Amino acid sequence: MINMNYANESDLNFWLSLDKHLSKGELERKILQKQCYIIEYDGKRVGVLRYNLFWDNIPFLNMIFFSPEYRAKGIGKQTMVAWENEMKLLGYVAVMTSTNSDEQAQHFYRKLGYKDCGCLILDIPKMEQPTELFFIKSLLVNK
Repeated sequence: MINMNYANESDLNFWLSLDKHLSKGELERKILQKQCYIIEYDGKRVGVLRYNLFWDNIPFLNMIFFSPEYRAKGIGKQTMVAWENEMKLLGYVAVMTSTNSDEQAQHFYRKLGYKDCGCLILDIPKMEQPTELFFIKSLLVNK
């Protein structure tokens, strides 16, 4: 069973060991906004999740990342369900995320009920990357 807690300043080193995309200052700002979670499994910190708001009103999952030894154990699915439930409790009606088209995560999100809703192609020098696939999931649908 997973436990998802808001990150705090004492989690900075653990967080930065997994998330190479944020500066320490930006992470500190996101922690204050309560948009970062530490994922625990069997009492151990095993991963991180952070989000922001797309169009200022749709939670957008920016990152979910686990230490290698805790991958492919169902922890990701449990974490996503917990995050979606948290967002629903906060009054949101949908959530979004994205992934590169060459990453396996797209299949993970589809299995969780996320629907393809667009893509982004960056054709700018020094920013080129594979097509970014965007996904959305309604939180109003009962399963």
